Amino acid sequence: MIVNSIKMIFAGVVSILVAQVLHLDFAISAGIVAILTIQPSKRETFSTAIARFYGFITAIIISFVCFKIFGITTYAFFVYLAIYVFVCQKFKWFSSIAMNSVLVSHFVSTGVMNANAIANESLIFLIGVAFGILVNLHLHKNTKQMNELKQKINEKIKNILQRMSLRILDKNLANYDGSCFEELNKTLFLAKELAEQNYKNQLKKDDSDLNYLKTQSQKVAVLYEMYKRVKNIQTQPHTAKIISDFLQKLSVEYSATEDLQHLKQEFNLIWQEMKKRPLPQTRQEFEDRAELFTLLELIEEFI
Repeated sequence: MIVNSIKMIFAGVVSILVAQVLHLDFAISAGIVAILTIQPSKRETFSTAIARFYGFITAIIISFVCFKIFGITTYAFFVYLAIYVFVCQKFKWFSSIAMNSVLVSHFVSTGVMNANAIANESLIFLIGVAFGILVNLHLHKNTKQMNELKQKINEKIKNILQRMSLRILDKNLANYDGSCFEELNKTLFLAKELAEQNYKNQLKKDDSDLNYLKTQSQKVAVLYEMYKRVKNIQTQPHTAKIISDFLQKLSVEYSATEDLQHLKQEFNLIWQEMKKRPLPQTRQEFEDRAELFTLLELIEEFI
């Protein structure tokens, strides 16, 4: 917030000073244009500036025609405004309406719209837009913070897997609740916000972080389903130890950026082993084994 305010003040003041040095009329308007050009991200600033440029050219053409027909009067300005607002709505140049109309109103104030007057307003527009863009050029991809958030997500997932492996063998494991997912989802949310901001601050499109976080979000959804299956287990089936050991190994070796092919091969062997185990003897054992089979399907989807 403070940084953005400083950028606006700097761009506005410098634009006004430059306009005054060039002895332009309505120099203060250059500062207003600069402030209105500044957007939260580099991409938004450029797209807004382009839209306002097209809007400015259109405003000059429409106002010139209106003033030629009706004279440089308030009535002519009303006609211009009606047409210009309609055109801006049509092409979605919403941000251009107020700013460019203020510049056009200068013609009405002076009663003159000749080459010099148009050049004056054009320079005011260009100076303001130029400094509005310049103060946002420093914005760049925050790689360090993104890598830190990715690491946190990775560690939290590994911790959840590790606690799952313990809970399968101990139904009384303390504090086995969903609080860990609240922390994980919060970290994911922060990472997504940063990834979107980074994406907007790059002129060259790179959505690798957004795709990475989309994949991680899908994995976390599967992980939560795994958590619910583990939480439902009330006994310790014969096959529990095998799955617990695999989850323990997965918690150690898991990495969102590495291939887990070797674990997939080991997982297939566990599937075969599970099918060979004797049938459960009680209803609870049967239900718990069903939970384990569902858990295996989810693990297969996860890896």
